[in-house]
Amino acid sequence: MTTPPPVPLDPLYALDDAILEQRIQVAKAQLGESCVILGHHYQREEVYRFADLTGDSLKLARLASQRPQARYIVFCGVHFMAEVADILSGPDQIAILPDLAAGCSMADMADLPGVSAAWRDLGRILDMERTVTPITYVNSTADLKAFCGDHGGTVCTSSNAVRILQWAFEQREKVLFFPDQHLGRNSAVGLGIPLERIVVYHPDAGPLGGLSADQVRNARVILWEGFCSVHQMFQPAHVDLFRQRVPGVRIVVHPECSLEVCQKADVLGSTEQIQAAVRAAPPGSRFAIGTELNLVNRLQKEQPDKEIHFLCPTICMCSTMFRIDLQHLCWTLENLVAGHVVNPIQVPAREAASARVALERMLAVV
Repeated sequence: MTTPPPVPLDPLYALDDAILEQRIQVAKAQLGESCVILGHHYQREEVYRFADLTGDSLKLARLASQRPQARYIVFCGVHFMAEVADILSGPDQIAILPDLAAGCSMADMADLPGVSAAWRDLGRILDMERTVTPITYVNSTADLKAFCGDHGGTVCTSSNAVRILQWAFEQREKVLFFPDQHLGRNSAVGLGIPLERIVVYHPDAGPLGGLSADQVRNARVILWEGFCSVHQMFQPAHVDLFRQRVPGVRIVVHPECSLEVCQKADVLGSTEQIQAAVRAAPPGSRFAIGTELNLVNRLQKEQPDKEIHFLCPTICMCSTMFRIDLQHLCWTLENLVAGHVVNPIQVPAREAASARVALERMLAVV
């Protein structure tokens, strides 16, 4: 039997959304249980509605790995998420990212050469293997997870970062945390670590990342100079504005926001924790939420008996995740039907093994 030719992407952009949606439904039905579509909370609504499983990145990867009948894992998220799905999935499963341009600007702020250089640089002052535990946020590349696996470190998520820091301090006296400085700082402050013992390593600032030797020796937490381009948009003034304009409003923000914003908030939590807080509130509750716009819009529609505001006056959406559209999803699924795998994400075996060690350390703690 002759395999049909690959389905081209460009002609799909001439089709109406209704036609694309119909074609996606047909392809999904043809693939059946052999394919599972994962939709991250920040995904655009027209794509999100086709997801078989929804959630944050790690939750989705773990759920997909529990579906061995799903040979194809189509991750409607960003690149590092598909990498985690590949690392945690079975040997017969294939992780796919519908658009390879769907990346993460935060993850791009820390790479293996840079972190390795910083590890050696700080090693001029510290005995790194004995005194420093590396922790990478799950929003990072697979090779950085592997780096942590190789150096006694681990991975964290926005929901378990505080607990993972506690674990790290049980192992060694200091932590090198990357790539998101805000999650690291908020988590460390939550453990009662004073700000003067939390420092930022600036990779382009010269020796010791612009820090003095005394600062490095005194630090409990050394943060990488990274951030989320979405969550940095929320400012303390936005919190003050909503408190003035909306009586009784509860401010709910993601820990990738700055310390100043998080300290003014009523609730601090991951995407899943933000949703849980809103859903558990009584009718008539008022919220101003500081996280990605698609998630907030979805909550507004889902909880019509509550008043839900977006905490920033400008639009804050994950522009790279937004690259995955109906055209790319349709193209991916129809090629699978035709027997062609497009955009497979495969982490090299050696790297995947070390990254899995880091992930398993985290899962053993939480």
